[in-house]
Amino acid sequence: MKNLRLSRVALAFGAGSLAFALTACGSDNAVPTDETDNGGETAAEETAGEMLSGSLAGAGASSQEAAMNAWIAKYQGEQPDVSVTYDAVGSGAGITQFIDKQVSWAGSDAVLEGDEIAGAEARCGGPAINLPVYISPVAVIFNLEGVDTLNMDPDTVAKVFAGDITNWNDPAIADLNPDVDLPDLAITPVHRADKSGTTENFTDYLNKAAPESWPHEPDKTWPISGGESGDKTAGLVQAVNQGEGTIGYADASQAGDLGTVALQAGDGFVKFSNEAAAAAADSAERIDSGVEGDIGLEVNRKPEDPNAYPMILISYAIVCTTYEDENEANLVKDFIGYQVSEDGQAAAEEAAGSAPLSANLRDEVLKSLDMIKVAN
Repeated sequence: MKNLRLSRVALAFGAGSLAFALTACGSDNAVPTDETDNGGETAAEETAGEMLSGSLAGAGASSQEAAMNAWIAKYQGEQPDVSVTYDAVGSGAGITQFIDKQVSWAGSDAVLEGDEIAGAEARCGGPAINLPVYISPVAVIFNLEGVDTLNMDPDTVAKVFAGDITNWNDPAIADLNPDVDLPDLAITPVHRADKSGTTENFTDYLNKAAPESWPHEPDKTWPISGGESGDKTAGLVQAVNQGEGTIGYADASQAGDLGTVALQAGDGFVKFSNEAAAAAADSAERIDSGVEGDIGLEVNRKPEDPNAYPMILISYAIVCTTYEDENEANLVKDFIGYQVSEDGQAAAEEAAGSAPLSANLRDEVLKSLDMIKVAN
């Protein structure tokens, strides 16, 4: 692997809580990835700074779009002979393009699951892995004149989106917001029309935090028929902006001037922020996929910490552990490595307001990238 930026300065959160032990695997005809004896540095660190060339295409999560634009611009400033493109078509469509070999990696707000795992393995000639690159709150956004923020517990949020609470001055909302003058106005929930990792994170929150009010399993596809919808993040936000009394969910970087909901955490309510997202990420647990180098994380949707915002998304780069072409493997490793580097995470934070990965989690991603090999 070449040209990874590897500053060791600790970033925003929880260095210890997200440190996971990965063991690099050997391979035949691999892009050199063996760890050396010089203080534990990887081959990637030894070869940092080497110039690359070629084209690299990815597709997927629209939540990553603002960060991705910044990543591509800054990366191509350092690697001018590399052309990188990213089609923000949504997590589901991005995974489909990845499986169909239309792109070299997919961006997804949810880990591979079900048939996606087998499809990705067939595409790669070996397992694919989920590597966290972007952590951000998912905001419950609403358009209500004169109201900037509201408190809601999980049951209230679930009942609003299930259609069981239909008016803004319903006692369930009013009792949680005694100082807010709520209008006698119908609530219009808006959901994603496309297959979306943000939807899966949102429905995961509803199902785990309010299972009686939201019995539907987490899914990339909205589970309830009917209602208003918007395509991708931009379409959903536009639909909420254009209607009075609307409510939806989106990556917090896209909330703009819309009102947002403070969610219940512990015995209080917490607004989204980088710090609150970091506190929630601290309690995320590793998903045991059985694949070496995979770093899927499960978020605690009912944190006891009153400073932990429970509805965060951890967005991934989904990559092959085996590529047919050595240059493609090097480009994937280098660009994804830049995304998780200190410089890359700072660029994402500036462009999208995301919470940076911890230094330890970044190092684990780099070790996983070092495992990528070239097929015989």
